Amino acid sequence: MSRIFITLSAIFLCISAFAQEISESKVIPFADPFILYEDGLYYLYGTGSDEGIPVVVSKDLKTWSWPEGESMYFALHKDNSFGERMFWAPEVYKVDGRYIMYYSSQERICAAESDSPLGPFVQKVQRPMRRQRGIDNHLFVDRDGNKYIYWVHFNNANEIWMARLQDDATTIVPGTEKLCIKMSQDWEKVWPSVNEGPSVIERDGVYYMTYSANSYESPSYGVGVATSSSPEGPWVKYEGNPILQFYNSLEGVGHHAMFKDAKGKDRIVFHSHNRPGKIHPRIIHIGKFRIRKGKVIISDKFITPQMK
Repeated sequence: MSRIFITLSAIFLCISAFAQEISESKVIPFADPFILYEDGLYYLYGTGSDEGIPVVVSKDLKTWSWPEGESMYFALHKDNSFGERMFWAPEVYKVDGRYIMYYSSQERICAAESDSPLGPFVQKVQRPMRRQRGIDNHLFVDRDGNKYIYWVHFNNANEIWMARLQDDATTIVPGTEKLCIKMSQDWEKVWPSVNEGPSVIERDGVYYMTYSANSYESPSYGVGVATSSSPEGPWVKYEGNPILQFYNSLEGVGHHAMFKDAKGKDRIVFHSHNRPGKIHPRIIHIGKFRIRKGKVIISDKFITPQMK
């Protein structure tokens, strides 16, 4: 028993020392990560400031830096947006030749536009996409060009909802809002019980919605998946959930995004707690995933990107 205890203690100390080393000088200073690849450069956006949405850049996914030598570079500044604080969970897409950032501010879902992935992103009409409270908005464009928005709706516990978008990709088609999923599986019932951070991809006619569950403050924060034959649902949760939780001894693993790297390979970016017993500053990790026989499988290997 003592030998096992010593071994587990050593593992804990190694994990803690590693996280501590990263957190002191090299940690990327935000959470809720999203990565866009464009013309040989990766752009990483996240939750990190009440001044707006920051971005860092990289050529290899491993080492990141602030654009233009800035100490904090904002792709979106609050002067150009709705809201004054609580800038959360940005995602950026190239849509019809322009870049759109979907983000949350003061618990409302918003969208801003730019000619460059670096910004400045500007919300021309500074009001949210919906009057009701919501966060974590995510865009999905289907093969037929139809556009959909997914977000977290506050209704007792957080639920994931969706709606169709008009051609401008920022205006919700009235009357198309509907519930996708809510807390329902046993692994999700660590208080407070939520479903949040949706991300949708399509493969061979099957739609996969990956999402986070449990509070981000909980060590049991994790990622599950639901599938559908339509981007509008109905969605059925995978019985083998979660697909990502306590990953490689990391705690608080979640709020992820799927993306393709420079070689077209499937990747996933997510954050974890800084180390056991300490949430902030959260640490970003990048892994690989594949879909096999209808299952989303995340590789055991991952990288922990750092600032220069």
